[in-house]
Amino acid sequence: MITSEQIRAARALLRMDQRHLAELSGLSLPTIQRLEAGAGLLRCHMATLTKLTVALTAAGVSFLPPGDEPGAGRGVRFRQGRE
Repeated sequence: MITSEQIRAARALLRMDQRHLAELSGLSLPTIQRLEAGAGLLRCHMATLTKLTVALTAAGVSFLPPGDEPGAGRGVRFRQGRE
């Protein structure tokens, strides 16, 4: 699972606004706004989560799970090989 914070961070890395993410993912702008307004793990249907992750991954980011080190939380980064 990913968090609303990861979605906002991924958009920031990609310099993408919510409207563009809605277009890329096939979701509505209000859906993107609602998901990002929350905190923590996303509460949505699996199909919605899949559309978001596919769109953002195709745009060039990877989602990171919580790390093994103390204090290392979830995150996002550019995918390897991204130009």
